[in-house]
Amino acid sequence: KHFMLAYKLFLLTKLFLLTIMMNPVALLLATISCSHAFSTQPSVSAPSSATELFAEAEDRRSFLTTVAAVIPAVAYSAPAFASGGATAGKYTTIPIAKRRYYGRVQEAVHEFLLMGPAVIKGDLTDPVVQDFFDVTKTVVVQGKKKDINGVCNKKDGDCRAADIFDSRYNDMKTTMYLLGNAFRINQQKAPDNLPTVKAAKKFFKTMNLFERKVLKNPSSNDKAATALYAEALDQLDIYLDLVELPPTESGNYDKEFSTLVGESSRIT
Repeated sequence: KHFMLAYKLFLLTKLFLLTIMMNPVALLLATISCSHAFSTQPSVSAPSSATELFAEAEDRRSFLTTVAAVIPAVAYSAPAFASGGATAGKYTTIPIAKRRYYGRVQEAVHEFLLMGPAVIKGDLTDPVVQDFFDVTKTVVVQGKKKDINGVCNKKDGDCRAADIFDSRYNDMKTTMYLLGNAFRINQQKAPDNLPTVKAAKKFFKTMNLFERKVLKNPSSNDKAATALYAEALDQLDIYLDLVELPPTESGNYDKEFSTLVGESSRIT
């Protein structure tokens, strides 16, 4: 009997550790294994009195009550995580994704809307339109100085910060995808099956056609480009709603946005 009590204590300890780790699957397995400890297996020495039988029954009831209380707590207390291949296998919560990408997505929407007046006229040669797709115009990663406490240890003596440039549109595609990938409730679901990612890709498909017109053969009277822009605008509004951002006509995007990682997941 002492051996059985020690074994039960070991299983309860294991259950507690698994609860801390918040692994519902492992917890369920531990619970099943614990239940075997109370199965009606023949023992070497049976309880010698009714008092011992009653005490053992109470132990079983106490254990099952504890398990019943622990399982829901583990199942519902774990926060929802978002996993994406673009995050190198790490988990990204929605608030973290918002802090990382809200500024860049909103700035991209701001510059996208700035093209509107020129695109309505069909003028793809306008500098505002050209700049949106220019891979040398937008700093997407700010360079960091390579010196240590102001001292440059490089052999060539060059410790200047080097910025990484790309087009605003390319950065828009990257951040819209990563932000959309964070809005998930099922970690096993493929990113391409998420409504947010589907909406983003639909927008990208239309804008890629628009980009081709801008870069290959820009015209000052391209009505087909105007139609593509209007279609992309509707698709963008669908995406913004799914990622909890205001629509394009809200006035939220009339100003510029910081593209640095924000300190808050709120709309700025």
